[in-house]
Amino acid sequence: MANSTDGTARIAVTGLAVMGSNLARNLARHGYKVAVHNRSFAKTKALVEQHGQEGEFVPAETMADLVASLQQPRQVIIMVKAGAPTDAVIDELADLMEPGDMVIDGGNAHFVDTRRREAALRERGLHFVGAGISGGEEGALNGPSIMPGGSPESYKHLGPVLESIAANVDGQPCCVHVGPDGAGHFVKMVHNGIEYADMQLIAESYDLLRRAGGMTPAQIAEVFRTWNSGDLESYLVEITAEVLGHVDAATGKPFVDVVEDRAEQKGTGRWTVQEALELGIPVTGIAEAVFARSLSSRVDQRAALESTADVSVTVPDTLVDDVREALYASKVVAYAQGFDQMRAASEQYDWDIDLGAMATIWRGGCIIRAVFLNRIREAYEKAPDVPSLLVDDYFRAAVENAVDAWRRVVVTAVQANVPVPGFSSALAYYDALRSNRLPAALIQGLRDFFGAHTYRRTDREGSFHTLWGADRSEVDA
Repeated sequence: MANSTDGTARIAVTGLAVMGSNLARNLARHGYKVAVHNRSFAKTKALVEQHGQEGEFVPAETMADLVASLQQPRQVIIMVKAGAPTDAVIDELADLMEPGDMVIDGGNAHFVDTRRREAALRERGLHFVGAGISGGEEGALNGPSIMPGGSPESYKHLGPVLESIAANVDGQPCCVHVGPDGAGHFVKMVHNGIEYADMQLIAESYDLLRRAGGMTPAQIAEVFRTWNSGDLESYLVEITAEVLGHVDAATGKPFVDVVEDRAEQKGTGRWTVQEALELGIPVTGIAEAVFARSLSSRVDQRAALESTADVSVTVPDTLVDDVREALYASKVVAYAQGFDQMRAASEQYDWDIDLGAMATIWRGGCIIRAVFLNRIREAYEKAPDVPSLLVDDYFRAAVENAVDAWRRVVVTAVQANVPVPGFSSALAYYDALRSNRLPAALIQGLRDFFGAHTYRRTDREGSFHTLWGADRSEVDA
């Protein structure tokens, strides 16, 4: 155990809850001398006592000790609760640091806060890095997917460290410099939004197979295990089989039957939808997943409207295969929407995000890691400016091949009274993109009628307004 003021530690972590502790251990395991600090020094000592054999830790009792323990330029990773607690730690650190030092926020901060913090610390000569870290507790310890933003100079110093502790797939670290200021946290936010949609689609698949197909959780677990060996191979499909196959020790019932059906959320999915609205990007799959979680918590409303009526519906023999096709197609739509949102934000904030690189670093360590991310990476390598993943030859063919099964799934669900907002909204989005003409012309006509909002014509340039309250002649707007 080194002295906390000897200035030899390579990097520091403050905030030693599970994620922070595991990240510090990951760094130590990779040969870095790690200074560690927590508001409660007892937790700092406990980390060193329990895991000191994994590497070299430098426990610091105060923030001043933590800063004094570091080599220059100093690098401190903050792993505390987002919002005001993060601001408080940043302010305390900044007062102790010198120009060229670096503060790294590894929490789930809102990218707007990250932009504000980066600008404020830049004025003081400090580097601020908003680093999205995905993979949960296991990922933090054994190799997460890391999405750092900030200046290129900061990544020059910090990047090699982060890349060495990140997950690695096919010899490539799941870490890359995303872009300036809040780019890293924005990408992590969208990652989480896609995660919401992915889980909602998986849940709808389970619900339909159980309620319409009459299958048990154990049987559905086996279905998911089979699916995990094909195009749907992913971490979430893998653990779905584990959760559905688990039996509650106390009751002997399927685990899913003793868990309250209320899904909680920490806010990143909601942020994704809010920012999509600001950017004008339709992320309907993510939005429906967020709303579905909100609806699950409306227990009183659900109880008041609960129906116990038996529903008789003819279920196609192909239901399992149909659901698999619908799940894949809907997942493609959710990812396509998320990547559209990242592209729009990159243009809005001048981030120059490499979308293919995002697919690459999501292949390992993170929650949405999946085999088909290789396909997404290939799509952007082949055509970086492809307007949508659904235009790519591979994904276009995959979704077109699935669309008949997809429609059967939605019809079966509607007839069986099984809500599938994820499946149905994804299908509606797909159909809308493929429509030569949408009913928006009528909407624009209505807007012009009641608010003189004008419209454009299909046969000539310019904006126009119809004098609805007069002789209904058309005038240039």
